[in-house]
Order: sequence, then C-alpha cells, then structure tokens
Amino acid sequence: MEIYFDNAATTPCTQAVKDAVVAAMMTDFGNPSSQHMKGVEAERLLRVSREKLAATMRCGEKEIYFTSGASESNNWAILGGAAANCRAGNHLITTAVEHASVLMPMKHLEEQGYRVTYLPVDRHGRINPEDLQKALTKDTILVSIMFVNNELGTIQPVEECGRIIKAYSQRILYHIDAVQAYGKVPVQPGKLGADLLSASAHKIHGPKGTGFLYVKEKTKLQPLILGGGQQKGMRSGTDNVSGAAGMAAAAGECAAHLEQNAQHLTALKKRLAGALAGMENVVIHTPAGQDAAPHILNASFVGVRSEVLLHALEEEGIYVSAGSACTSNKRLPVSPVLAQLQIPREEQESAIRFSFSRFNTEEEVDLAVKALGKLVPMLRRYSRR
Repeated sequence: MEIYFDNAATTPCTQAVKDAVVAAMMTDFGNPSSQHMKGVEAERLLRVSREKLAATMRCGEKEIYFTSGASESNNWAILGGAAANCRAGNHLITTAVEHASVLMPMKHLEEQGYRVTYLPVDRHGRINPEDLQKALTKDTILVSIMFVNNELGTIQPVEECGRIIKAYSQRILYHIDAVQAYGKVPVQPGKLGADLLSASAHKIHGPKGTGFLYVKEKTKLQPLILGGGQQKGMRSGTDNVSGAAGMAAAAGECAAHLEQNAQHLTALKKRLAGALAGMENVVIHTPAGQDAAPHILNASFVGVRSEVLLHALEEEGIYVSAGSACTSNKRLPVSPVLAQLQIPREEQESAIRFSFSRFNTEEEVDLAVKALGKLVPMLRRYSRR
C-alpha cells in the first residue's frame, strides 16, 4: 500500500482532468491562432477554460493569462511589473520566506540596481503587517507576498497587506503567490486587493506545465515572452489548449467541493498533529487553526535528519517531503524557509512536511503514525552511535 503525503509538491490528476486533456489533444487539437474551424474550436475551448477559472475567483475572464506554471507566473509578475513601472521608483518588497521563483527574480533585480526589502517572519513564518507599513516608501513600485507558505502551510495576512498597500498608494503593484492557496481556500483577487496573482494546475490535480497569472484590468505589466502576439500580445507562444482545459477541469472540481474538502483536509491534519504531539521530541512548526492552510503540516523529529527519515518512510511506502520540491534536490544543509524561523538548528535539520489531498484517508494517517512510532526511536538510537 502506498501512502502519498507530498501533495504540496504535486498531485495526481483526476479522471475528469484526464478526460479534458485527452479530448483537447485528440479532438480540439487545432492551433487557436488558425483561422479555420479546427482553430476556432480550439480557441473556443481556450475561452471557456478562462471563463471557468475566472468564475472560481469572481474576476473577469480577460484577466486570466495562461502560463507554463507558477514559476513563470511569479517571474512575469515581478520582472514584468518592475520593468513596466521602473520610472515610478526602484523599491520592491517581499518576505524572507518566499518560494525560489519569487526570491530569485528579486535577487536578479537587485543586481540590476533595484532595492529590495525582505520582511522578517516569526517562528511560524508569518510576517507582521506593521513591518510592511514601515517598509513602504515613495519609491516602492511592487510588493509580492505569498498567500500560503509552501513548507509551513502558514497563511500570510494577505488581505490586510492589500489594504495597507492600497491605502498608501494605489499605484503600487500587489502580487500574491497563491499556488498553495488556490483550490484549498477561497481566493478572490478583488477582495484581496491584488493586481497580480499566480496559480499552478498540478497543485490542484491538474496537469503539470500549466498555470495562470491573474492580471487586474489596466495593470501595467511588461511581457517576458515575445513572438506571435498570442494572449493579447502579453504572452506569446502557441497556446497550451490541453493544459488550459485540464486546469479548468481541476479548478472546477475543487471549487465545487471547496468547503467539504477543507473540512476533510483539516481533520486529517488535526489527526496527525494530535498523534505527533504525544511523541517525544517532536516539534510542530505549522500554526494551528485558521492561521494555516488545511493541507500542510510541518514537524521536526529532533535527533533524526530529515533526509534519513524521508527515505526510511519511503521504504514503508510512505511519501513525504523534507522541504520544497523545487529546492530539496540541491542538497542544502537546511531549508531556506526554516532557516528564517526562530528555531534551533537541530529542529531545522529534522523537519518533515506532510501534505494531504482530498483522496487521503484517516487510515493512511494512522498507518503513517504507526510507522513513525517504529522508525523514529530506532533512527535516533542509530544516530547516537
């Protein structure tokens, strides 16, 4: 029996998503830019997919731009937003615990002469909105804050931050990385005050290589990919119709059962957290209650290195993560996110992320707890030798 608890890294596609992708590949396979009927059919499917995604966020379908995924969306929002608004200032703000696809573009812009403020976080990875208020200046042109932290599950005060930013200046672009939030909690860019918002299909049981960037109407944003002028000249390249159809199908399923799924995920997380709380030298980093998303739980098994426990669980058929999938293959000594928390080094080195989907069960949680109860004491004894 395999138990997959790494859904923050990627998720399996559902049957409805598979059907939508296959239909787009085999039936509506035309190039949406072509003027004949096959192209018209593909363009229609693309438009319908946009409409479905927009409906989940109560925004306009013309505000949805398809991308190759969240990394492109985040890069485009930051690099394109900075380039389009550079005459207004050169100051950017983000947090110290963003995904690499936000932090690396920020570092790149610093090398180009921009000034970047990295907001600090508390021991749960949460920023203080007062720090954002103090960081804003007349030269600030863009703020990028993630909705849900991909390693901790911590929910940032994105709506409050939006109010602070727009009260200071309407011209400052506000970007939200909603990759771990979209499909798990309500996401409405208008309510959040967002000008730009990123999401990814494969985090919600959609296909890999597909995402979108929400761009509020009249937002100044420079394109990164030039060429054929697709998507109103903002993102050139032949449209990925099958990816768009798959993401729309996945988003529709999530939206239809959002509250029910959230309750199920929360119950799984509470069940695991309760069991871990009774174990010796286990520290839970994910905040409790409404301060965290329902699907992620991060905990340290002090005395056992993350990678060792990860592979020991894998031998039992249980799949978890030692951090973000986008950085874990780089053999960093500790997670860059956990390094920002006010926790001891030994807790950073022994952290494991469990992340659930609606297809996980209480039985799977109980089996994982049983495996941890057997493996952790044994590995601790081994590490002391």
